[in-house]
Amino acid sequence: MPNWSLNGPQIVLIIALIGSLASGLPKGADAHPHVWATVRSEVVFGPENKITGIKQAWTFDEFYSAMAVQGLDANGDGVYTKEELEELAKVNVDSLQEFDYFTFVREAGDESFLPLKGPEDYWVEYGDTVLTLHFTLPLKTPIDPGAKGVTIDVYDPSFFVAFGFAEKNPVTVGGMAPGCTAKVDAPDAESAEAAKALSEAFFSQLGANSNYGSQFAQTALVKCEPR
Repeated sequence: MPNWSLNGPQIVLIIALIGSLASGLPKGADAHPHVWATVRSEVVFGPENKITGIKQAWTFDEFYSAMAVQGLDANGDGVYTKEELEELAKVNVDSLQEFDYFTFVREAGDESFLPLKGPEDYWVEYGDTVLTLHFTLPLKTPIDPGAKGVTIDVYDPSFFVAFGFAEKNPVTVGGMAPGCTAKVDAPDAESAEAAKALSEAFFSQLGANSNYGSQFAQTALVKCEPR
């Protein structure tokens, strides 16, 4: 693998993903959100109908994707291979650790989040002008969602990045999961549009611990029928 380091555009990608201001964004990008990401998730089941992890695939908007891969085509052939994007994948998942990978899992009706392990099987692909980050987040303790269910939210609390589940196959069930299903809430398009009109001054005064972005999160509910 070539020995090359991340340049300015890749650092901007990482900064934006952790919800900080990105000075490398073009002039005029002065309202939230700055980045859009389409989410596809697979709920991984193991024995006894227990959820063991969440596989994530985040596809970013075209402008952002183009900025992120600048300078990473090491051999200049116009194709971004998995190997050429390996460093970008690693730095991104390392940077997202402090923010729980913007992935929040809990038992339905419970306020506390289930602890997750570090990412596995992470990689980045670039095709059709968009960048997709793949990674798997194992649960520290597998859980049976049962009839009560387990919820999965993917969002940036600062709303710097707007995450939204894909229209087709947003959440699938994988592994040994007879009688288990996943359903995703419809997005609140009106609220999201209203947020775009808010100024940077509004978001800057919210503070580092603001959870403003949670109100735009789509919730996936996973349930299993009694066996």
